[in-house]
Amino acid sequence: MTQTTQPEPWLRGTLRDAPAVARAVLHALQLAEEDLEKWCGPLSDAQLNARPGGVAPVAFQIRHIARSVDRLLTYAEGQQLSEAQLKELKSEMEPSIEASDIFAELKVQFRRAEQRIRALAATQDLEAAREVGRSALPTTVGGLLVHVADHTQRHTGQAITTAKIVMASAQEKHA
Repeated sequence: MTQTTQPEPWLRGTLRDAPAVARAVLHALQLAEEDLEKWCGPLSDAQLNARPGGVAPVAFQIRHIARSVDRLLTYAEGQQLSEAQLKELKSEMEPSIEASDIFAELKVQFRRAEQRIRALAATQDLEAAREVGRSALPTTVGGLLVHVADHTQRHTGQAITTAKIVMASAQEKHA
């Protein structure tokens, strides 16, 4: 029996109401969420915080994805980071978080991100200048939106790779 799999979000014909760039970013976030749930969702709290070979734990990667999307969209909206966002940035590596909390934060940020991305696409010129960080590094609204997608996908890949190593290690211990 052949098992059929659903195509990736960008091949589903969804989100046609969003302009192309926003649609691509939203599809990247959908794919990240689906992949993180599939590969990292089964991990225990201890496995989410494991650091095989000293790499950043899966928990960090998921928290970083959620919070960096928020920060990047803040810059795309022409704002600077708040004290709360800076405080959250500094706490991303903290290991004392439960899986349910990590995934809940990701879902909340991704739902908020969809609204924010749609608003930016509807009201902003993608070539409008923006500045990032205290150094006021130059970019554009479009550059920030594209970076939301590629940065999210990069860290999703890191989370999945780490999850696979952690799971393989657990299987070896039980073999």
